[in-house]
Amino acid sequence: YPRTTIEGIAARAGVGKQTIYRWWSSKADVLLEAFLDLGDQAAQAAGQESYAIPDTGDLAADLKAVLRATVDELTDPKFEAPSRALAAEGVVNEQLGREFVTKLLEPSLQLYVDRLRAAQDAGQVRPEVDPRIALELFVSPLAQRWLQRTAPFGYDYTDTLVDYALYGLAPR
Repeated sequence: YPRTTIEGIAARAGVGKQTIYRWWSSKADVLLEAFLDLGDQAAQAAGQESYAIPDTGDLAADLKAVLRATVDELTDPKFEAPSRALAAEGVVNEQLGREFVTKLLEPSLQLYVDRLRAAQDAGQVRPEVDPRIALELFVSPLAQRWLQRTAPFGYDYTDTLVDYALYGLAPR
């Protein structure tokens, strides 16, 4: 990412850099739009207008499946470096950070909220639980471990996060 330039993006697209600047103000903006476009393309290829977390009736299994898919995506060499670059740029560039959250992160988090609300309706989650806070019990540690590379990052970890989040730490 540090070596990526608007000039390089323009050359790869076969246009002048003025054309790039007409549509995007920075390479980070280009990257963000590319990620949004990739998500739209993947949804269309799957015949969906948007993604949803599956609802098989087994909340733990559904969350584990989607978090495992997240691990696969975040460790895919095609996406890992640009994902890290976009996340890092969003920390230092406040405007990009807000757009990153609003356009890319928030729609994904809403999928968890929707799935947890469905679990509440099915009696699998206590009614007083705030789904928005609950999703952070597994999504935030996963993001932190991936971003900071603090420990191994894989399916065992995601499965443990879900188990801890859903079943707690205290003996029952």
